[in-house]
Amino acid sequence: MRRPATEAAPEATSARGTRAAQGPAHPLANRATGAPKTKKRRGIQSVETGGELLRSLARHASSMMLKDLARDAGMAPAKAHPYLVSFAKLGLVEQDASTGRYELGPFALELGLVGLRRLEPVRVASREVAALADRTGQSVALAVWGTHGPTVIRLDESAHPIHVNLRPGTVMSLVHTATGRVFAAYLPHKVTERLVDAELDRAITSPPERRTSAKEFAATLAAVRERGIARATGHPIPGINAFCAPAFDHTRSLVLAITLLGPAGTFDASWQSPLARELAATAEAVSLRLGYRP
Repeated sequence: MRRPATEAAPEATSARGTRAAQGPAHPLANRATGAPKTKKRRGIQSVETGGELLRSLARHASSMMLKDLARDAGMAPAKAHPYLVSFAKLGLVEQDASTGRYELGPFALELGLVGLRRLEPVRVASREVAALADRTGQSVALAVWGTHGPTVIRLDESAHPIHVNLRPGTVMSLVHTATGRVFAAYLPHKVTERLVDAELDRAITSPPERRTSAKEFAATLAAVRERGIARATGHPIPGINAFCAPAFDHTRSLVLAITLLGPAGTFDASWQSPLARELAATAEAVSLRLGYRP
């Protein structure tokens, strides 16, 4: 049986590169090569104008009166009404006959569901991860839940020398790594219980600094859920710091974890550091793209 890896283990120094089990190149790659930008295409202004009404309905959880909807979309009620009549004919909006309030219609909901079904979390996250690595100058890993636990599926390496044995296929420790703690914190207990218990049992014979009781680990997971981010500072591998943040889908389920890691000398591991904020913002962007709403 494959044993979980720690956040990092000795390996030869590597330069900036990308090792990925899947995921396309970052969409901003052409900017680095100087390739010509795509010419702005003409659209139909009336469609874009009417689309603001749909955006307003999508932003609000409840139905809206015409005057409120029009104001939110930045237009007069008299201008908004014809758009809503056409949208209603298409099923994009519907109006409650008794209250006059508008909300998204069945066709809009159908379109949303189709879009969600077509989303691939790893593909969506890969775009954000490449940009995060470029912005921070640190290494970034994507992990999903696999047969043996949290499994790395993509690694974007930084230009900073970093001695880690981390590659697609690496299984991370649930107890001792920031990546594993995110999965242990947000997955159902019944999913992680067997693996966590096995790690805690093995830790009994480990050096004191690696021993963790079930009570201590439960407190650690509670702190991860409270902060929305996990951290490893020089442990389990000396000299390597890491943050990990969860990404959720439209069902509010954990779908993957994004880990930012690097040498302690260039990696500010304080909770309010720019690195922590960058990672949290990236994870939030991925979650929103996958349909998650707080």
